[in-house]
Amino acid sequence: MALSFTACKQAAKKESETPGSARVTKPELIKKPVIVELIIPKDSVFNPHSLYDLAKGFALNLNDINRWKNYVTLYANIENPEKLVNSIKMAYPYAVVKYFDKPFYHFNRKMCADTTNSKEWDNIFLTANLVKDTKLQQAYLDHHATQFEKWPEVSQGFCNARFQQLLVFKNERQLMLVISIPKGESLDKLNLLTTKNNPRVNDWNKLMAKYQEGIPGTKPGEVWVFLKPLDHPHQNK
Repeated sequence: MALSFTACKQAAKKESETPGSARVTKPELIKKPVIVELIIPKDSVFNPHSLYDLAKGFALNLNDINRWKNYVTLYANIENPEKLVNSIKMAYPYAVVKYFDKPFYHFNRKMCADTTNSKEWDNIFLTANLVKDTKLQQAYLDHHATQFEKWPEVSQGFCNARFQQLLVFKNERQLMLVISIPKGESLDKLNLLTTKNNPRVNDWNKLMAKYQEGIPGTKPGEVWVFLKPLDHPHQNK
């Protein structure tokens, strides 16, 4: 899978006036894309109902709750993600909770000749690890920081495939990838378009392979794994 994002802007200040009072400033919160991951101990039983309730309380899409083996993730684009993280920690004190914020890589349709966005998206989630060698980890990040400049064919492939957005997060060695595609489309079908008449994308994929490995629980040679949506009684239609 072919895979820089600057830090999210700090909260802007919004001025307002109250009759009979001095001018005051109020913080204007900015929505931020984040992923919260729960790693469930193998001797524990995961009950998802608290997570569903929290997601509904924060007005999140329940289809963005996903799982692979004992890894459970929740994707959100909200103004106060730290509150969500703390709520999850309280609801699941037995789990290891990891917080992925400030994606270091961000592709969107503004980089395409056709900047049109689909009205509805399906978000697809994958995860992998970077290798343990810290120099190779930094090389991976450096390649992504200059990809749009030095490897423009990669983002062109995303444009050709009608990807709406692509985010990559990092926490320690673990990577989280979010690919957003038009709702109802097939990633397998669209992904073929990234390399069609575009061999440089294959070169990029080969280069990236030496920096990545599977997370604990993967099979030998398995790298990126798909997190699948949890079945739940209130699944969005």
